[in-house]
This record gives sequence, structure tokens and C-alpha cells, in this order.
Amino acid sequence: MKLDHIVHFVRKNPQEAATLWKEQGFYAAVGGQHINWGTHNALLYVKDCYIEWLSVEKEQVAAQADHPLTRQLLYDQVGFGTVCLRTDNIESVNDDLNGRGFTTSGVLDAERRTEAGQLIKWKMLFIKEEASARLPSPFFIEWQETDQERYKNLKENGAIQESNKELAIERCVFGVWNPEEAASTWQKLLGGSLELENCRIEFRKTDLPKERLEEVHFAQGVNKVEFEQGQYWLPQL
Repeated sequence: MKLDHIVHFVRKNPQEAATLWKEQGFYAAVGGQHINWGTHNALLYVKDCYIEWLSVEKEQVAAQADHPLTRQLLYDQVGFGTVCLRTDNIESVNDDLNGRGFTTSGVLDAERRTEAGQLIKWKMLFIKEEASARLPSPFFIEWQETDQERYKNLKENGAIQESNKELAIERCVFGVWNPEEAASTWQKLLGGSLELENCRIEFRKTDLPKERLEEVHFAQGVNKVEFEQGQYWLPQL
């Protein structure tokens, strides 16, 4: 299992978010629109995963959307949301989670329209839970293309520059009320280990009113940057 992306809820629109990160020296691109959810995004790709800055585009559509991530966005408004894990067999993941006692959303079809008009499709799977102050479970994704095909297309359409491929996310640090309990639950979700193929999951105790992802550490991250109530440790450029 690999980290696919980190979801960070923001109030800024995608163009504003992409511009701010380009000013930091990190190439980010406007992603596109989730027509059925009333949301849109900006994306920062690294060599094997990405960060998604997700915001509401159409409030009325978002309010009526029956989708777990949109419900959490409306609940949180701003700050790190959750993480998404990539698989090449989401039906098998669904069966496995159900077999281990988790209640899931079932496999959901999803799509977004890029600025260039390209329709990108994928499948998603969520643990069934209400948006709350408790730590959201990770969710799962299966893309319609292989990693090689997807990154080739992203490079061709300008979403990825050569500089992106030199970046990597090393670890994600979550603030929770009971680190031992959180670690046990996530180990069960992830098949026994918090060491993903491309990222490490860590938990630490927090006294904040919500349990959430708190810090994203890039490989060789030495510069702390705070953005929309999230903390990033970025490499020196």
C-alpha cells in the first residue's frame, strides 16, 4: 500500500493556492472541478504521491453532495483533512476490510474535469463514519491508469515539472488523544504496519479539540511553512 495523496482543506481557490506555492519555489498546478461534489482543487505532485488543496467551488452543490470527503470538508472548513492510500485492486481491499469488521462505503466511482477539459476517472473506498472531531480514517483509491501512464500524462499536460520528481514525502504526523489506540486501529486498517511503501505514519498526543493530521514532512525537510492551518517541513531549494 502506498500513500497516494494528502487532502488539505483550504479556503483559497485553486489558482491562489497554486500561485502561493510557486512563490515558495514548489511547482503546483490547478487540478480541476469535481462537478458532482461542488469542489475544486490545486495539486502539488512529488515523485510518487501528491498534495491536494481542496476547496468548495459551489456551496449549494457541496451541501447536497452525498460524499464522505465533501461532508468532511464542510465540517472542517480548513486544515489537513485526511490521507488517501493507493491500491491496484480496490474491490479486494473492500472485501478484506469488511472481513476484518470494518463497515465501508462500498466502491464509489469518481471523476473530475481538468482545466483543459480532460475527464479523469478513478474508484474510491471509505470507512463509513460521520464527520466529527475524531481522527478520520484513511480512504483508498484505484486509478483507471497505471502509475506510469498517469505520470506520463501529467507531465505532458504540464501538471508535473522535472523539479517535482525530486521531492518526496517522508512522514505524516497525526495529533490524536490516544496514540496507542490510534496506532492499533490504523495498523488493523493497513494490514499490520504503519510503514507504507513511500511514507511513514506517526501518531503523537494532542490536547487540541480535534484529532487531525498536523505535520507533513518532506525528505530532507528543514524549513517549516504554515499554510491554511497546516504545517509543512520542506527541503531547502
